[in-house]
Amino acid sequence: MTRSHGSLLVVDDDRHILEGMADYLRSLGHRTETAGNCADAIERMREFPFGACVCDVNLPDADGFHLLEWAVENCPDTPVILLTGYGTIESAVEAIRIGAFDYLTKPVIDEELSLTIEKALGRREIVEENKQLRAQLDQRFGMGNIVGKDYKMSRLFDLVESVADTRSSVLILGESGTGKTLTARAIHQLSDRRDKPFVEVACGALPDSLLESELFGHVAGAFTSAQHDKEGKFLQADGGTIFLDEIGTASPSLQVKLLRVLQDRQFEPVGGNTTHDVDVRLICATNENLAELVEQGTFRQDLYYRINVVNLTQPPLRERIGDIPLLVEHFLDKFREETGKPVERFDDGAMHLMQQYGWPGNVRELVNVIERAVVLSKGNVVTVTDLPEDLRHSSATPASIQARLQTGGNLKAALVDPERQIIIEALEANGWNRQNTAKMLGINRTTLYKKMKKFEIEFETHVANV
Repeated sequence: MTRSHGSLLVVDDDRHILEGMADYLRSLGHRTETAGNCADAIERMREFPFGACVCDVNLPDADGFHLLEWAVENCPDTPVILLTGYGTIESAVEAIRIGAFDYLTKPVIDEELSLTIEKALGRREIVEENKQLRAQLDQRFGMGNIVGKDYKMSRLFDLVESVADTRSSVLILGESGTGKTLTARAIHQLSDRRDKPFVEVACGALPDSLLESELFGHVAGAFTSAQHDKEGKFLQADGGTIFLDEIGTASPSLQVKLLRVLQDRQFEPVGGNTTHDVDVRLICATNENLAELVEQGTFRQDLYYRINVVNLTQPPLRERIGDIPLLVEHFLDKFREETGKPVERFDDGAMHLMQQYGWPGNVRELVNVIERAVVLSKGNVVTVTDLPEDLRHSSATPASIQARLQTGGNLKAALVDPERQIIIEALEANGWNRQNTAKMLGINRTTLYKKMKKFEIEFETHVANV
């Protein structure tokens, strides 16, 4: 077995025992410091994150239990091993209850002390590994993976953080490709369920007959091809989060079962009589207007109210063009690392064209364009010619120009609405900061004020209409 070496703090008021223990631990390769009382030990632990602390219970200023309680509160990652010459079962139980890693009785046998410290340092390594893993998961699935500074995205971030650590059902609204799955994962990762499963089901990808079995499982013989019992997604997500994408496609019979799971947290597998209890947090997503489906009678009103406790709207990319440079930089880093190609940036022409494009496929389409450009680029800068042909030729067509030239209108009249919209989009991209917006548009702030007044652009009025 590989021996772990670490930084240790030994605390004892008996100078001979203290130095003897420290010398022994140093001989094993541990960096070891000493303290003769509780106050000195606490001061040292404030200054340095020791791998473990070995502390005598009887100290001149306060006992080892006081140090233990302080360490549990202030240095929870540092295991504390208590030593005493008057060990009792009651005191040992109390030490473990408070949070001691172990409780040893003097005189301590060298091998026993060495083995206990090895275990303590091993636990510390596991704690550190778990922290690193959690940081990686947060980066991959948490808020760090959702890129945007637009004020609509800021509102989305605030709502995600507010709702994450609750049990409330969440409905994520937005067009296809806007990143609804990323938002669902972020909600899960920020919640107290993060260590439990996150199970995703694309409701629109399966026919009704298979979807019910996929969600709730089935017993052998439930239908022709059911040769074995199958565990459904709800049981797999027990204790965690289940994400139902394209919830608007759910059949009436499936909607009834979903309503029961939400109300009673119980269900039966297809063809079975056994009732299963589950504890799941439900997140749904749709690119359809569920309120209209309720009015049409194709989506149950009671289920709609159940899943729509909190709703988040994922804005389309065309409504946050100011985020495109951030998204390009984010995904350029990703694909540069994956492909090993030395692509440094998109030039101004390519970036300008991308900000003029309508992005019907939203962020998903943008990611594909960036990956394609990196793969096909022959230099270290992506230019307009590296972009897809349909994107390069997506600027105003004769038909769209004709639509803007209203009957009896002229060029000046036709340009009023596009100019107003460009100013609004620039304001949104800069969080309605007028100075930054003017800089982005290449005009001075006074000119921007005049145009906002001319086009009757006001922040409060615009937000109220969003």
